[in-house]
This record gives sequence, C-alpha cells and structure tokens, in this order.
Amino acid sequence: MKTLTVTEVARNFSAVMDGLEAEQEEIVLVRNNKPIARLVPEPPAQTALEVLGDLYRTLDDETADRLVSAIKRGRRGKRGTLGELRDPWAS
Repeated sequence: MKTLTVTEVARNFSAVMDGLEAEQEEIVLVRNNKPIARLVPEPPAQTALEVLGDLYRTLDDETADRLVSAIKRGRRGKRGTLGELRDPWAS
C-alpha cells in the first residue's frame, strides 16, 4: 500500500492513475498527516466463462452435472432454466 499526499495526487493525477492501474496497489491519500481516502484498483475483468469456471469449482458433483446439463439444453435452443439447480451456499 502506497501513501501519497492529496497535493501530490492533484499535481500528478494522470501519472498516479497510470501507476494505480499498472501496479494494482492501493493508495492512501493523506491531508494534514491524516488518511482521508483510499484509491483501490478495480479487479481485472473476467469473462462469463471465467466466472462460471470459478463457480463450477465450488459446486458438488451433482449440482455441477445439473449446471452442465442446463447449459447444454440452452445451447440446443430449448428453454432450460437454471432454477432447478440447488444453491450451493444455502444451508
């Protein structure tokens, strides 16, 4: 985590934003020796396939198989819904 004064950020805003993006490091803004704000980089963008891949790894085998079946039905043009799938986070 990097600490910069508000004045430094104001004078070098574009360079600070470029660094924030490139380094993916938080920046704490300080005014009068007190932290007043935090700049946090956005997480990298993920495709739907990457998000589903992350979800798939958290599912039990039965739910994962049902998800794959629902996706295949959707690709064939049938009206398949994901509503039949069990919520893996529900207790």
